[in-house]
Amino acid sequence: MDISKIKLLLNTVKYLKPIQVYYRFYYFFRNKLFSIDVDGGFPPPFTLINWESKLKSSLSYVHKEKSFSFLNVTHQFTAQIDWNYSEHGKLWTYNLNYFDFLNQKEMIRESGVNLILDYIKNDSILKDGKEPYPISLRGMNWIKFLAENKISNTQIDKILNNHYRILFTNLEYHLLGNHLLENAFSLLFGAYYFQDEKLYRKAKKLLISELNEQILSDGGHFELSPMYHQIIFSRLLDCIQLIKLNPVWEKNELLSFLEGKATLMNSWLQNITYNNGEIPMVNDSTYLISSKSEELFTYSKSLGIKSKIVPLSTSGYRKINSNQYELFIDVGNVGPDYQPGHAHSDTFNFELIKNGSPVFVDTGISTYEKNIIRQSERATCAHNTVQIDDIEQTQVWGGFRVANRAKVSSLQETDYYIKAVHDGYKKKGFLHKRTFQWEENKITLKDEMDKSTNNKSKAFFHLHSSIKKPLLKENKLILHDLKIQIEFKGFNNIVIADYQLSEGFNKTKSAYKIIVTFDQKLTTTIAI
Repeated sequence: MDISKIKLLLNTVKYLKPIQVYYRFYYFFRNKLFSIDVDGGFPPPFTLINWESKLKSSLSYVHKEKSFSFLNVTHQFTAQIDWNYSEHGKLWTYNLNYFDFLNQKEMIRESGVNLILDYIKNDSILKDGKEPYPISLRGMNWIKFLAENKISNTQIDKILNNHYRILFTNLEYHLLGNHLLENAFSLLFGAYYFQDEKLYRKAKKLLISELNEQILSDGGHFELSPMYHQIIFSRLLDCIQLIKLNPVWEKNELLSFLEGKATLMNSWLQNITYNNGEIPMVNDSTYLISSKSEELFTYSKSLGIKSKIVPLSTSGYRKINSNQYELFIDVGNVGPDYQPGHAHSDTFNFELIKNGSPVFVDTGISTYEKNIIRQSERATCAHNTVQIDDIEQTQVWGGFRVANRAKVSSLQETDYYIKAVHDGYKKKGFLHKRTFQWEENKITLKDEMDKSTNNKSKAFFHLHSSIKKPLLKENKLILHDLKIQIEFKGFNNIVIADYQLSEGFNKTKSAYKIIVTFDQKLTTTIAI
């Protein structure tokens, strides 16, 4: 390993929490040296719980064809289902093992039971499906399906109980973040399903500690992905419903705590959701993975969650609303420090929506595979911000790793502008200051470097795929479709180029981006 790779690794590891390091070593050596018995036999008798699915999964399984569709990729099994099938990547295999399809509205009761029984037949040879994250999601999906359809099957219950024993002894302390929180949500479902005190105590402890840690004071989830926020919010609502539907097993200590967190998460989602119902595609966000915001608002209301609007603050996101446009701004830090796996190099990124139509957009993500596409979609140049030469503001690498990262060193806000400075280029001797100013029909961006970059500064502006190639006249760009004019002052060169805009996993569409080269100062005026 060369010295640069060693430095990259050290600059990544230094942000980890001691508990993450401890459990990486602990699990590694424990699993090498000891064999853990996870066969708990048949669980003690228990009463079947109540469940009613408020959020149905999208169609991903077709019984007659024995086909599964995940991440915009469909595969048909001609004979037996290979639950370890890996030709479409690890995330596709994970989705196969999540069993979300049990809760699609097209699922037939008998078909769902047969899928579970087929999975159980292969239990001894399962690979990815025995990892704690898939166990967590699958456990919740099995329990929802079994409870809603009033299915009592001792064979299924035995394997489900064993899988929860695996989860309990392999909680993802080495990762933390949304993984450990998903473990906790699932433990609560397991606790209610089996009326298991041990699972409940662990679930309660983790939910309180992790929700306090992961839900910021403005309601945002600390990994700062609107898509993951929607996913975590839906799980939180499911847990609240689980408790409310099953009062016989008296475990209401968590209810008011969970409802308080739900109120905060609901507020944040309302603040950042556009009027057209979509969310900003920042950090690891893409389409057709999570429930829509409106579905979550309806679910939340049905559970009696209080509606309270808390201003955006600690998440680092801001959204400006005018009669004609919505401006989404990122002036926050990469987060969280110890688990930034879903973060991008995108400080001072922004999105612009005019009357419900996207204008400037984040490029989104189309893969989780550790390849050049994943690297490019996380890079500085894939976002509406400024890059100096080919330097990254934040060192994203290895699919889900981050080494040195940009820090916002100052932030000033009024009702009409936001000014901020980040130090992502400090090793090269530069500070980047960006000012956002807004009026009813005009937005002005001012980019300033604290010294000359020899015309190596590049400002990127990514247009939505629905927008035709803009007309460039000297220092002005005209978007005829949307009646928008963009004027640049202080530039050295303006180029219009193609790029691939993500429309979901494994699905992109060609669009245009504008690359503006400048030296030290650039003023961009967007007239709407």
